[in-house]
Amino acid sequence: MPSEHEHIVKSFDSELQRLYGEIGRMGEIAIAQLDAAVDVLMRRDSRAAERVVGNDVAIDELEREVSTDVLRLLALRQPMARDLREVYAALRISADIERIGDYAANVAKRSMVLNQNAPVAPVRGLPALAKLANEMVRAAVQSYRDRDADTALAVRNRDFELDAQYTALFRELLTYMAEDPKQITACTHLLFMAKNIERIGDHATNIAENTWFLVHGEALPAGRAKGDLTSQ
Repeated sequence: MPSEHEHIVKSFDSELQRLYGEIGRMGEIAIAQLDAAVDVLMRRDSRAAERVVGNDVAIDELEREVSTDVLRLLALRQPMARDLREVYAALRISADIERIGDYAANVAKRSMVLNQNAPVAPVRGLPALAKLANEMVRAAVQSYRDRDADTALAVRNRDFELDAQYTALFRELLTYMAEDPKQITACTHLLFMAKNIERIGDHATNIAENTWFLVHGEALPAGRAKGDLTSQ
């Protein structure tokens, strides 16, 4: 018969697998949400945008489940060393994915406002920015699933590329507003949408950094290169 220790270990492992499953589902929904938010923006489909906003509830509910499971694991199992890192990473990563979902919903919300007026040319710059951000999220979530520190590091390094692309779009929007003041309101919404997407990249980077910590037990060096020059 299995010993009591073996039973406890198997029970803990099954609870960790439940956590991994919840976080995996969160990641899949968040990735789909950003794709959908950009799609409804380009199609100017406010009804579909409302559905994107409503779908954010699913990510929020999963994040609450993860938080509840983590608290139970901490209270009942009192994990140490690598096990503690697993639980800690799950909590941090689920929070980042929840924020990614929020930002995707914000993009969809602002698209509904834009649809009340005539289309503006700079909208075309958002899909490329969102594509890069979503590639980072997808790779970050996969690196966590696979415990792949090399992929996590590659995601972290791509944040500079996303920042640079965001800076270029930011400057394009400012130029457009200066040339046509009638478009200031619409372009202001686009600026917020672009910033939401840039922040999604930051949260993907957080997921990657937490994955690195999970695998190696130490944090990556601080002060990664930043390409966001919009404050300069």
